Amino acid sequence: MVVVRAAVLPSVGSPLEITGIHLPEPGPGQVRVRLAAAGVCHSDLSLSDGTMRVPVPAVLGHEGAGTVVAVGEGVTHVAPGDGVVLNWAPSCGSCHHCGIGEVWLCTEALSGTGRVHAVTEDGTELHPGLNVGAFAEETVVAAACVLPVPEGVPLADAALLGCAVLTGYGAVHHAARVRRGESVAVFGVGGVGLSALQAARIAGAGPIVAVDVSPEKEALARAAGATDFVVASATTAREIRALTGGRGADAAVECVGRAVTIRTAWDSTRRGGRTTVVGIGGKDQQVSFHALEIFHWGRSLTGCVYGNADPAADLPVLAEHVRAGRLDLSALVTDRIALDGIPAAFDNMLAGKGGRALVVF
Repeated sequence: MVVVRAAVLPSVGSPLEITGIHLPEPGPGQVRVRLAAAGVCHSDLSLSDGTMRVPVPAVLGHEGAGTVVAVGEGVTHVAPGDGVVLNWAPSCGSCHHCGIGEVWLCTEALSGTGRVHAVTEDGTELHPGLNVGAFAEETVVAAACVLPVPEGVPLADAALLGCAVLTGYGAVHHAARVRRGESVAVFGVGGVGLSALQAARIAGAGPIVAVDVSPEKEALARAAGATDFVVASATTAREIRALTGGRGADAAVECVGRAVTIRTAWDSTRRGGRTTVVGIGGKDQQVSFHALEIFHWGRSLTGCVYGNADPAADLPVLAEHVRAGRLDLSALVTDRIALDGIPAAFDNMLAGKGGRALVVF
């Protein structure tokens, strides 16, 4: 076993503990990775507060990239020394959803969260929060959870491809299917929202309206591709209609996961438009619609899991955008922190501050 530092969630609602854990050597079909960087995603916060349920105690962190240190028997697609992106939701390839091409809905994608991942120094068994346990100096994951870093993508920045960029890009290109010249409204200017704004720009959309509660995020949003910025209020839908010829946006992408934001995104979408919900909300976030408005407006309202993406197919596409200068990964990062900075990053997310915080090892 190897001892590394990690951010451990002892129980739901408890503060994270930065502590030493004992990682096993990789077994058959497993890979040990030395992390270069890990993004602090809102899903990690949702795991810590119980909005999303996984076995605990757990090592959190699911958006990461690093270097392969060792591989177990049977692993052939990566070797020690290779740079890899962690894939927290690997598809099994054999369930119903995988069989019809919906790999992002794979029924076995999170089956690895129940395994014993490591132990603390007192022998307490730990689980990997979302399969990969990226908030640690090193991790051991299933071989399906690693994908080679595409050529030309810096290793630390590649961590963002593992969740924020795949989700935001996929929400625009796969779920909302934004076409050139269409208007787009993106609600929530965090890591995923900034990725969605860049994706809308890459798609040739316009106008592109960013919405956030924090006026301080306007510069970030405009740098990512927003042509307009709206501070969230009771008049948001009206403001977006005014910016889109009085009709409303062709597509709205909600990256917050709150009932009021989902409802506002719906109200901001034109008749016949598409509202895509990316944000993960709790069961207490109830959204209401009446039957007549559903008929009258003819809008679609869809959920979006992991950007409706296939990481193996989408990573090369994203890498080409990075190499061509169309996709700026570093522009998503507003804070580069150490492991012990994760709790403060959680606080900033709750306060609506900044874009992506990146743990750099």
